[in-house]
Amino acid sequence: MQQNIYDNDTFFENFRGLRSDEINFNEVIESPIITAMLPDLKGRKILDIGCGMGQHAMQYSKAGAASVLGIDISEKMLAFAKENNSADNIAYRRLAFEDLEKIDERFDLITSSLAFDYSEDFGKLMKEIYALLDDGGYLVFSTSHPISTAYDGVYDRYTRTEDGVRLYANLHNYGIEGERHFKWVVEDYEVYHRMISTLINCIAGAGFVIEECRESKVPDDILAKYPDRFGGVVHQPDFIFFRCRK
Repeated sequence: MQQNIYDNDTFFENFRGLRSDEINFNEVIESPIITAMLPDLKGRKILDIGCGMGQHAMQYSKAGAASVLGIDISEKMLAFAKENNSADNIAYRRLAFEDLEKIDERFDLITSSLAFDYSEDFGKLMKEIYALLDDGGYLVFSTSHPISTAYDGVYDRYTRTEDGVRLYANLHNYGIEGERHFKWVVEDYEVYHRMISTLINCIAGAGFVIEECRESKVPDDILAKYPDRFGGVVHQPDFIFFRCRK
């Protein structure tokens, strides 16, 4: 099922507000890790799946990519990307990752930042991405960590002290895969939960070699300065990252 939550006015404005703050999970935690896992971008032909506001596409452009195609299902996201993150070697296209077969070209590198949480059939997605890569090409992506997506909103995510300090994360129904619905900005926010072993087996089953895997960790100086905002990352990683090669 194609989910387009980012064209919801309330959700989009909240997301844009979060990204405008330099101290946010994407800029402080996610982007530095996925950037460190990328191969040399010079001369690469790149596809960015779920390109959002185009920050990564612009990053790749400035790093010397030959071309960057950013795809996203959200008209609002693409409009922002075209206005704020455009370059001669960047093209944006409205396309859901469920429709990757409509892309009739091959790439040296495919990336995705926190979009695959919305994929109902992760195994099929991996096979379609594999087919879009040239031999020796890379897939580098981040997705919400399975410990995080196990959360279904019906219990407290953390056990806390009387003062509200997070003692540890609660893990519930980790072994039950499938849709998760909970309130985040809007009612009935939806992601798909799958276990770590499922992620690995789907990647390997598509034919990829996994070269590197990382889990999110907040830098010590940021944690010391913003313990209330990032303290939960000590107890559970929010994101997981893979670099895979064809």
